[in-house]
Amino acid sequence: MVKEALLRALLGRQGPLSGEQLSRGLGVSRAAVWKAVTVLRGEGYDIQALPGQGYVLRTAPDLLRAEALADPRRTVGGQVVCLEEIDSTNDELKRRATRGAPTGLALTAESQTGGRGRRGRSFQSLAGKGLYLSVLLRPQAPLEMVSQLTAWTAVAVCRAIEDVSGIRADVKWPNDVLVGGKKLCGILTELGVEAETGSLSYVVVGMGVNVRQTRQDFGPELEGIATSLALLGADVRREALARALLDRLDEMDAAFPAAREAWLEEYRRRCVTLGRRVKLIGPEGETAAQALDVDENFALRVRLDSGEERTVNSGEVSVRGLLGNM
Repeated sequence: MVKEALLRALLGRQGPLSGEQLSRGLGVSRAAVWKAVTVLRGEGYDIQALPGQGYVLRTAPDLLRAEALADPRRTVGGQVVCLEEIDSTNDELKRRATRGAPTGLALTAESQTGGRGRRGRSFQSLAGKGLYLSVLLRPQAPLEMVSQLTAWTAVAVCRAIEDVSGIRADVKWPNDVLVGGKKLCGILTELGVEAETGSLSYVVVGMGVNVRQTRQDFGPELEGIATSLALLGADVRREALARALLDRLDEMDAAFPAAREAWLEEYRRRCVTLGRRVKLIGPEGETAAQALDVDENFALRVRLDSGEERTVNSGEVSVRGLLGNM
């Protein structure tokens, strides 16, 4: 479409572009260029016409647009769907997966009415404030290895955040991305398994990154344990973060599971859980322990106060002194 091509041209240009340049470059009439400019202005893009120079884009709304995010060179994010509102990006992508959606399909929503994290916890999804993104994967790997994708995704998220903001991000085992000891992103991985064969049908990995939330947005319950890129001083457009994240997830998909050692090493470097006192919270109640290491399967090795060492593959681990002891 002329509108999208015009927007890409203006976004990639520091100075003005004349109507003649745009008309020639886009292969359309100058009247078509003017019409596209008018439509974009109506959508909130501040496009100024400088006499004798041409059009220049001053400011742009922080919108998520499929045409700007999709890249056919990628497997993950080769196709993108952007929705205004949905119950959950994970749930919608699972519904599409059962209808034969292609591998690598990515789905975003401006807001979620039923966003959730691990163990069914609700996830705050304010419109226009965060990046709520899910991707559909069909990895060629043994089922017992697929659970590692949560940890791999945490590394990909950290890399993407650093790509666009320069801010170092860390991981609280197993699935929270932190900056300065506060939660910036949560990750939820869900599997679809064929009932008859028990084989993997699909994996949906969902991420919720806090981008523009203020302290008031978090409220008194979350203010002390959550942060956003805006609160960290980073003026990051959600569209730029989404592109970076899709690039890193595509990189992850291509590397999984063959490059496990490299991703495991980076996960260990970023894991702030290690060396800390933790609480293992399971059906038997709470047990105090010391976090020792992340093993080759991305499980947490701990030492109980009794001296017994244990590997934690499931259940809940809370780090004292981080996330309000959550």
